[in-house]
Amino acid sequence: QVQLVESGGGLVQPGGSLTLSCAASGSTSDYYAIGWFRQAPGKEREGVSCISLVNGNTFYGASVKGRFTVSGNNAGNTAYLEMKMNNLKPEDTAVYYCATDFATCELDVVARYNLGSWGQGTQVTVSS
Repeated sequence: QVQLVESGGGLVQPGGSLTLSCAASGSTSDYYAIGWFRQAPGKEREGVSCISLVNGNTFYGASVKGRFTVSGNNAGNTAYLEMKMNNLKPEDTAVYYCATDFATCELDVVARYNLGSWGQGTQVTVSS
């Protein structure tokens, strides 16, 4: 059973930056990928970014491409994930979730079917 802990959320002004971190502990050595997802009030869960723990390939949702950068690695039984968010916009406001233990970085699929294991989430609010 994997446990995921997110950190780094908070309040930031439009145009500002924030970095989210996630540590996934458990039997992560065989996991394919780890990623970030978000859900705003009244909206469906959305895939934000994903990184393959096998080859380091990264994937991004269309709304964050060019503004967010994801990095991560697998060290023994702990997988680490970080996402640097630049030029934040009010529409980025959401609860951000770290998730792993899924075999694809097709963000829409993972989000729609709630695949894998998920953390409790961290709130990001972009407001002046």
